[in-house]
Amino acid sequence: MGYKMSKLELDSNTCDNDTGSSGSCTFQRFSRGSFEIDSEIAHITKLRSEPNEKLHKTMNSEKRMPVSVVKMLSAREANFSKTGNFSLADRSHVLGRYLPVNGPCCIDRMNSRAYVSQFSADGSLFVAGFQGSHIRIYDADNGWRVKKDILARSLRWTITDTSLSSDQHYLVYASMSPIVHIVDVRGGSAESRANITDVHDGLDFSVDEERENTFGIFSVKFSSDGRELVAGSSDESIYVYDLEANTVALRISAHSADVNTVTFADETGHLIYSGGDDNFCKVWDRRCFVSKGRPAGILVGHIEGITFIDSRGDGRYFISNGKDQTTKLWDIRRMTSTVSCSRPRTFDWDYRWMKYPEGAKLVRHPSDQSLATYRGHSVLRTLIRCYFSPARSTGQRFIYTGSSDHSVYIYDVVTGARVAKLDYHESAVRDCNWHPDYPVLVTSSWDGDLARWDFPGSRRPAPSKMQRSASTEPRPRVDRLYTVGFH
Repeated sequence: MGYKMSKLELDSNTCDNDTGSSGSCTFQRFSRGSFEIDSEIAHITKLRSEPNEKLHKTMNSEKRMPVSVVKMLSAREANFSKTGNFSLADRSHVLGRYLPVNGPCCIDRMNSRAYVSQFSADGSLFVAGFQGSHIRIYDADNGWRVKKDILARSLRWTITDTSLSSDQHYLVYASMSPIVHIVDVRGGSAESRANITDVHDGLDFSVDEERENTFGIFSVKFSSDGRELVAGSSDESIYVYDLEANTVALRISAHSADVNTVTFADETGHLIYSGGDDNFCKVWDRRCFVSKGRPAGILVGHIEGITFIDSRGDGRYFISNGKDQTTKLWDIRRMTSTVSCSRPRTFDWDYRWMKYPEGAKLVRHPSDQSLATYRGHSVLRTLIRCYFSPARSTGQRFIYTGSSDHSVYIYDVVTGARVAKLDYHESAVRDCNWHPDYPVLVTSSWDGDLARWDFPGSRRPAPSKMQRSASTEPRPRVDRLYTVGFH
């Protein structure tokens, strides 16, 4: 999380073997005006967020312009596609043109920092975790009422992460402790107090009695089948917990610093992505896991610790947020098995309370394996999170991220352009989440607010709901009128 690395350093295995005679890494500077991306990911994104070529040619003679929504509705009514419905790409083309930048409306206000905000897989529920022991589950389909108010058990410092099972029956929550708690959220009282109104079972991730209370969990995720949990911890390890056997099934000594983020690569659960304060993203394949602590591959490019990883869900691409103030896009086919170089010290700073050095913003790793780098937001003070926009409504056309400058940034995956900046909060936006089906985004901030953003054209909420005076109300910044078009 940053407690062990107060200086900008490169670990002994930070770069490839293309070193100078002294064996040290030579950092490069990037050009602010350049942005390049692999043609394959650009083509895949186009296929998932544009109408089929036949419809495009027939209904739009000027190919540089996107097909209008009116023409697409007419084509659907005329059964142009012979299916009577919009395809997933058609849907993404329409909804991807309406970014959730309108508002916001204040859903809830707490007197402690908000750390986590997550929609359920179907978008009907929303989970928010706060530093002051509360985890609230909101009914997003029923006026955002609080369906479950959970008071966390044995909390240490803060709720660091939560995860809702795919069937929405169980919630796990983690803190700076080796014990992760699991709660059945299906029924019972709306107020869930540990072992009073609800049972909060403790899942012990410690496998060594001597180390029982020496580490905390930063990241925890359910597998798609709900049978396992994967977790990243402050003892430089990844844990896989078997819920049926009620025991730790696997512990990997994964990184040489805190493991801030872990996630399953896809629904199979075979591949795991991890990111740590040693600046590396690593890929772990459980099907061929032979030697303990040996990753399937390593991806180099960040020059600071990784705060969060989000998978595209295809077992190939993912993005990561780094304390070097960037989000990077990766293809695991470019990973390497081993890396090595010396440990030059460059900038003296600490991300928890210092600004990122201006000179470091132009530094690029000499062995950067990422496909693209997105810049503009800030990753300071806490483990800021980033995500792909939803596949079902946008074709994952965008990347969005919280920011320590109190905002949310939305980037175009293919061009790298910042298409929107949402300003409302008064402190760092640690987490944010986009509804899987609709242009609705919820942000959670250290100011204690949960705010909902809607698409332009939706009815703007009354000022009383904002709980802030109109004279000081910030406005969302949309950098340009966005329309989807790749040509």
